[in-house]
Amino acid sequence: MRPRRFDLIVFDWDGTLYDSTGLIVRCIQAACADLGLPVPAPSEAAYVIGLGLHDALAHVAPSLPPERVPELGQRYRHHYFKRQHELSLFEGTLALLEALKARNHWLAVATGKSRQGLNEALGHVELRGMFDGTRTADETASKPHPRMLNELIAEFGVAPERTLMIGDTTHDLQLASNAGTPSVAVSYGAHEPETFHQHGPLHIAHSMAELHDWLVRHA
Repeated sequence: MRPRRFDLIVFDWDGTLYDSTGLIVRCIQAACADLGLPVPAPSEAAYVIGLGLHDALAHVAPSLPPERVPELGQRYRHHYFKRQHELSLFEGTLALLEALKARNHWLAVATGKSRQGLNEALGHVELRGMFDGTRTADETASKPHPRMLNELIAEFGVAPERTLMIGDTTHDLQLASNAGTPSVAVSYGAHEPETFHQHGPLHIAHSMAELHDWLVRHA
């Protein structure tokens, strides 16, 4: 077996491993409608996926007074938790993670979800124990601030250049750039792939199967 290029592989969650982009967009729109706010277009709602919930909702509802953003967050959670049982991993995700574990990579998640939201998702898809470390936006700084990635790098004692960040948004790629780590983008999530090139990912994968193939060959 060839030597590993990366010791630690860090995944975004929504839109990268978990097929949740469409539901998140609809829940953001429904929450705005509940409060009588302008309903953002799907592309506007998708843009904020990956940010911490407070930052995301403040961005899509700029006319909402800051003290009411938590109220909008409550409406978002209401809609999301009512439907989250419909969500699942992208097909091929488990096979990818198992292949990387077999190569003795450390695996981690860096997400804009809350700790409660990530734990519920991990429990729902029976992934507890698959990841060696996780960071959520409510326990550290939100993307694209590098803190959550820096904390994972420090936790495992790896060099930034031997850490790989994988995500579906420019927020993920900017997070990697800010932390000094290489990145890989996936085009099947929240952001359009033409926005990725300015951040210099090593590769843009257009399916989970392509991501699997690239990682097995290059990680």
